[in-house]
Amino acid sequence: MSYARIAGIGSYLPEKVLTNKDLEGMMDTSDEWIRERTGIKRRHIAADDESTSSLGLEAARRAMEMAGVTADELDLIVVGTCTPDKVIPATACIIQRQLGAKRCPAVDINAACSGFIYGLDYANRYLRTGGASKALVIGVETLSRITNWEDRTTAVLFGDGAGAAVLETSDEPGIMATHIHANGEFEDLLQTQNGVSLGFDASAAAGAFIEMNGNAVFKRAVATFDSMARETVADLDGHLEDIDWFIPHQANMRIITAAAKKLGMPMERVIATVDEHANTSAASIPLAMDLAVRDGRIKRGDTLLMAAFGAGFTWGSAMLKF
Repeated sequence: MSYARIAGIGSYLPEKVLTNKDLEGMMDTSDEWIRERTGIKRRHIAADDESTSSLGLEAARRAMEMAGVTADELDLIVVGTCTPDKVIPATACIIQRQLGAKRCPAVDINAACSGFIYGLDYANRYLRTGGASKALVIGVETLSRITNWEDRTTAVLFGDGAGAAVLETSDEPGIMATHIHANGEFEDLLQTQNGVSLGFDASAAAGAFIEMNGNAVFKRAVATFDSMARETVADLDGHLEDIDWFIPHQANMRIITAAAKKLGMPMERVIATVDEHANTSAASIPLAMDLAVRDGRIKRGDTLLMAAFGAGFTWGSAMLKF
């Protein structure tokens, strides 16, 4: 039986940094208020000449370099994003052209913050059933484009960035289990009200920007993180003690801390980057993973548990050997 393993990981952050102090001059907020409620200190913002595809392209190139994979070897490209360059074509197709990967299928997945986990699940199934031997999975967002910078309850939360992973077939298990779910009953808790078939109107009044019921989302997220982790570990007849590193979606430090506590996971084994990156949605898990791999915390052979929760609601988890 073939398995899928991560052969390379990469990430990219825009050069522009927006600190909490910067936000104090833009709206009625404070560094203390933001840190206390979210743990966020700063976020990266895409420049005018940057796009979701350009961020994703840089992360992809870095992941491919680590994996030693060339564009013509890719059999599949999956991009998790809720902020695509265009309605059509898919951002995955734009990145495919920029990479020069001419022969492989390329597709976007919009599962919001769960996009990278959905992409891993999709690619894992593709590789394990023989449909591909090498796949590129990217999580990338330019959330600053749909952020209302006059709304202090949401503007402080989001940032831009990209993370990518190259998967390849292996005789030994890499990705050991994935689970993805959704429940559209909670649509109105985290959404933009505007869209293609509802009409183009890029204004806050028309609902073009992110809207969120923060308290309700917090409660659902903490409960869901716990159930996701236990679902994944139970699949393998394992225990949470077997996990070397927990990499949750980087939405809010309070959510991360609460989830780790419910799991009995010490924070020393949790990869957290929300303080430096804010919430980068589908990019947050691969961004955090890449940072921890490159600084030496995550090593080959470590067991990782990833879990994400986002608008939809969607949620998903993955357990793997790096």
